[in-house]
Amino acid sequence: MAEITNLRPPYDVSPVVAGLVGATVLVVSVSVSVFVWTCCRRRAQKKHQAPPYKFIHMLKGVSIYPEPLGRGAGQRKGERAGRGTGPGRGAAPEPPAPDYGPGPGSPESGTPESRGSEPGSEPGPEPSPGSQTPSPPASPPAPLGTLSVAVDYNFLKKALVVTIQEARGLPATDPQTQTADPYVKMTVLPDRRHRVKTRVLRRTRNPVFDETFTFYGLPASQLQDLALHFLVLSFDRFSRDDVIGEVVLPLAGLDPATAKVQLTRDISQRSFQKCVGRGELQVSLSYQPAAQRMTVVVLKARHLPKMDITGLSGNPYVKVNVYYDRKRVAKKKTHVKKCTLNPVFNESFVYDVPAELLADVSIEFLVLDFDRATKNQAVGRAILGAHSVTAAGADHWHRVCSCPREPVAMWHSLSEY
Repeated sequence: MAEITNLRPPYDVSPVVAGLVGATVLVVSVSVSVFVWTCCRRRAQKKHQAPPYKFIHMLKGVSIYPEPLGRGAGQRKGERAGRGTGPGRGAAPEPPAPDYGPGPGSPESGTPESRGSEPGSEPGPEPSPGSQTPSPPASPPAPLGTLSVAVDYNFLKKALVVTIQEARGLPATDPQTQTADPYVKMTVLPDRRHRVKTRVLRRTRNPVFDETFTFYGLPASQLQDLALHFLVLSFDRFSRDDVIGEVVLPLAGLDPATAKVQLTRDISQRSFQKCVGRGELQVSLSYQPAAQRMTVVVLKARHLPKMDITGLSGNPYVKVNVYYDRKRVAKKKTHVKKCTLNPVFNESFVYDVPAELLADVSIEFLVLDFDRATKNQAVGRAILGAHSVTAAGADHWHRVCSCPREPVAMWHSLSEY
């Protein structure tokens, strides 16, 4: 009788192990399916929901946003053709009218009557003792040109669309070429958290920008509480850019929600009034005539605003810039003080300043908020010296020059940068 051999399958797997493997494969398949379905659903929702609050920049009518924001390209071209031919970038320069703000050496520091009569002029009749001569009217400020903008509102996207079109008749900031290199900074007031700027146009006093900035997430009910601040500047490669003037455009009297509004406003001289809530900075200055050295001590600051949109405390530090004849000759900065709105610095800096140059030297204290993720934001500034724009700054500098070898410390309110 033949021997019966025990035949076993080549793969001997217990039912328990097989069940566990099957269950694991099933769970993995279900998880992958759920993940893919969730991703597809989120992508579909993003296409239909409104975008977050942000601005979109359109340069020369070409939008960088994938979807057109307003009228078609053909309509925009027709509107430009209907405006007529404006002055190009190569327009002939006009007589120079530089404006650097009020100061000791500015052309507007006095009226022609206050400078005295010419050598060859005839003296006028002297007033009688009992009569009172009326004071001569103040001379009007030099014209700074005009700025043309357009404001529109998109109801579907809840977006405010601002177009900076052109500027005309800007003063010359370069005495050699009698031209300027203008550009415009725009800020949405009153929060000042959204700042944009145009490109720089070279050697022209009648620039045509034609740049559009779109701000999303602004309900139509909030437009009456907003204002647009336009700051016109001239680019300078070797020093701080020259400020030409500003235009403040409140939206309270306008209604961009019904139709596109075209506006042309005169550029006015920039006001350096104290900005509420910018805080104060305490500094100490001392001049040594023998060594011809100026010792600057940044002591402390107080009541600084919260610049972070999350509402957390800031990380302030101070930049100290020394200018001679409006050219920056030295720059230094303090350490960053973490998570405080009342920092104490107590850091000193020494500069070599000849005594004969004190009349043309100014020191700028620029307070900034350090941010590791984005660009550092300016909190405010204070200027002491020849180009001080406040009475406290001029008085502090005068006391330092009149009392050598003595440290003079004062608090200064920070103004807008």
